Amino acid sequence: MKKYLVTISLLFSLFGYSQKKVLKTKFISEKIEIDGKLDESIWQSAEIATDFIMFDPDNGKKIPDSKKTEIRVLYDNDAIYIGAMLYDENPQKILKEITQRDNFGTSDLFGVFINGYNDGQQDFQFFVNAADGQADCITTDTNGEDYSWDAVWNSKAVITDKGWVVEMRIPYAALRFSGESKQTWGLNFFREIRRDRQKYTWNFIDSKLGTFTQQSGVLEGIENIKPPTRLFLLPYSSFYGNANSRQKTTGTLKGGLDLKYGINDAFTLDMILVPDFGQTKYDDQILNLGPFEQQFNENRPFFTEGTDLFSKGNLVYSRRIGGNPSVYPTVEANEEIIDNPASINLVNALKISGRTKDGLGIGILNAVTEKTSATILNNDNKTVRKEVVEPLSNYNVLVLDQRFRKNSSIAFVNTNVTRNGGFRDGNVSALVWDLNTKKNTYSLNGDFKYSYINALENKKGINSQLNFSETSGKYRYGIGADITTKDFDNNDLGINFETNYYSFYGNTSYRILNPTKIFNSFTARLNAYSQFQKETGKIQSGDINFQINSSTKKNLSLGMGLNVNPLETYDYYESRTADRFLITPAKINMSLYISTDYNKSFAVDFNPSYQIYKEEGRNSYGFAFGPRYRFNDKISINYIINFYRDNNDKGFIDRLKDDLDPVTPATIIYANRNVITYANSFSGKYSLNSKMSFNLSLRHYWSYAENKNILSLQQNGRLADYTGYTVNKNSSFYSWNTDLSYSWWFAPGSQISVLYRNNAGAFERDINKDFRNNVTNLLNNDALSHVFSISVRYFIDYNQVKNKF
Repeated sequence: MKKYLVTISLLFSLFGYSQKKVLKTKFISEKIEIDGKLDESIWQSAEIATDFIMFDPDNGKKIPDSKKTEIRVLYDNDAIYIGAMLYDENPQKILKEITQRDNFGTSDLFGVFINGYNDGQQDFQFFVNAADGQADCITTDTNGEDYSWDAVWNSKAVITDKGWVVEMRIPYAALRFSGESKQTWGLNFFREIRRDRQKYTWNFIDSKLGTFTQQSGVLEGIENIKPPTRLFLLPYSSFYGNANSRQKTTGTLKGGLDLKYGINDAFTLDMILVPDFGQTKYDDQILNLGPFEQQFNENRPFFTEGTDLFSKGNLVYSRRIGGNPSVYPTVEANEEIIDNPASINLVNALKISGRTKDGLGIGILNAVTEKTSATILNNDNKTVRKEVVEPLSNYNVLVLDQRFRKNSSIAFVNTNVTRNGGFRDGNVSALVWDLNTKKNTYSLNGDFKYSYINALENKKGINSQLNFSETSGKYRYGIGADITTKDFDNNDLGINFETNYYSFYGNTSYRILNPTKIFNSFTARLNAYSQFQKETGKIQSGDINFQINSSTKKNLSLGMGLNVNPLETYDYYESRTADRFLITPAKINMSLYISTDYNKSFAVDFNPSYQIYKEEGRNSYGFAFGPRYRFNDKISINYIINFYRDNNDKGFIDRLKDDLDPVTPATIIYANRNVITYANSFSGKYSLNSKMSFNLSLRHYWSYAENKNILSLQQNGRLADYTGYTVNKNSSFYSWNTDLSYSWWFAPGSQISVLYRNNAGAFERDINKDFRNNVTNLLNNDALSHVFSISVRYFIDYNQVKNKF
């Protein structure tokens, strides 16, 4: 009988968890000091949100009384206030590493999630850690958490003898809500107890469902508030000092303005006038031996903030804007290029984005880059001429995204690049859909894209994909297919490597939803993928992949992967020649990863891998090893070494064609080579407090490809020995980067940053295998370029200025 009573009690408990909790707030007229004390009397009269429930790892378990959590919410005409008492029976064990903004570090965490429209579509999330640091993001079920979004709000965290306290003031200008007199907001609270790796929410989040934002509670009681004028100005001034052995030391003073304006309660205009990206993170360049360009991360704040709409259909690669010139200068036999800019200056950029109460999202992005020329020297008469490599260019993105039933959407996306004069223009349109059942158990998503390149090339192509998957429960699966025609080209504003193929794929997975005796989490996944050349039907890729990812009760993360390519495949890209292919052998790849407990002062990541081909003597192996040490809550360091060796790799090095004999096919030259790569990265931080820190980042990279013997590609896709080629096509690339920076958030939204940067790099055909020399050759004044910069940005809120005057 007792067994049945326990079962019934559990069912009622879970049913209760599935209901939306309701919290009522109250209006205040007195001033609240954001000091983490909650000593104003008005706090005691506020309704309390409590009874938190575990989200991860033991989904559905109640929080213990010793970790009781009590939240109160108040509001006035300008902001909403949150007071949180987070009890802990061992306050001295609360983890509280000091970190930069948007970096949680090894710390306990409290968060509030607000949806001003209560439509389950988008949460504005605000976090405070136990070290008094802030983080914020916009979250959707489709795109996850976007921490590039930043708001200006106040908070204070204080550790007490009962646990820790958080006090927050979030101005309405940081939120989105309608102009209705009576407000009903979606609301949830979040707490992470870091030492136990346990995460709790106020309103129960059922991990069996494929949604997070639709399982919020409700905030009621807010009345007669108006959306404020959202006008923010961010003027800046920067100084740059540049020095290297090839030019005199120069100093440059810059100034400009970033602007944010709320067009209405839903839409925001972001604009940069005279942009300055001089302090963005350096790119991790590599020795690129493949047929495709290296893809870089976007580090410029304007192009990373609030870009969830622009990611629809995966059509925008924003590094195209201000990237490499679109054409290469033409030179005669007696000419040489003495200056060819590697990037194009951005004149200005703007974006408009937002979503209406009815779920219509609109995104508009526009950017203009300046006319840029290369300088060419005539070696006979020493005259110099200019040739345009990038004209004045305009980049545009339009997104219309209609959400419905809170969890589905259909979007139209258009990207176009218009270049002045007789240069290439590109236009791509797409229809993108993401359809989910009401209970978020099944999903149907895909897209249809059409590209058109102007009359200069007159190319038209399509790309389309369709996927169906089960998205809830322990066992899940998915199937899909896609097709890309030969002339599909979105590379003016996007990035795409492969065309002229069709593919089929599927996956199935198993995961635990609650901890076991050994694991806190465990997921096993099986994937299968096959790709075929569209015109011949030859298989270009075919692999079966099995992965396991897990974390143990002792916070040890473990994983393994097995990837099998059981068949020979036809590579149509490595030859760099239309309709020519290389037959690549079957192969097997195995990998492991181990990551120890980051809660401890010392932790290690280790990731070895081994790959063997069905070809004598051909294999590859490598590892990544990353120890990290946290000296205290202020100082930590992290080191990562990557090593990889590819034995008897077969790669393209040249193409020989007799211009006087257009009939005979070109001779395509390959090399049988060994490729060895070393990459060493070091980072460290010293945080004086949550608003002031020093950061150091170092990277040394060296990779070389040593050709052992020369081969030629036959018409049947096989390689044969070739003895008539004597050109040195070995490759060696090494680089060094250092960033030492100081950052101080001296006022809300306002920052002073100081950066010293040096870098060097070299590409050579002669390989020097002395590792020490490859480091020291970069660390001298002849090789290094130096940059010292100071930037001051000041945040101005129109509402605060208006109130003062």
